[in-house]
Amino acid sequence: MKRLLLVAVGLLEIAFPDRIVASAERVAFDNPGEGQLQPWTIPMARLEGLFFCWLVLTGRAKAPAVSRTLGILGVPAFLFPRRFVTLALGMAYENPDELELKPWVVPVTRFLGVCYVAVALFAGKARTDTAGE
Repeated sequence: MKRLLLVAVGLLEIAFPDRIVASAERVAFDNPGEGQLQPWTIPMARLEGLFFCWLVLTGRAKAPAVSRTLGILGVPAFLFPRRFVTLALGMAYENPDELELKPWVVPVTRFLGVCYVAVALFAGKARTDTAGE
């Protein structure tokens, strides 16, 4: 049941990426709707949904590569959250300097960085522990 729900989330991102981006803007920006998306942002959101579905459906077989990738992304998000957000906005928007972030975005980015690093560290340990049984 949980897997079906996660696949549904990925399918929603594939089908309605513009609505998901607009919702995220309302949550994260003081001036939602002001952002001018780069031409590749919506197709990349669709690709993210497709990757998410693939990951859910293939299960643990691809977990090592994913956990390493999360760890690599987590380090700069933890150490330099403002710069990480600025870089991400610059990749997704044509006018990132005009976007006004809500005050919680940078601290949450740092927290997510810690979570990503923890997943990378402890996922490897969990695989080692279960392999030895």
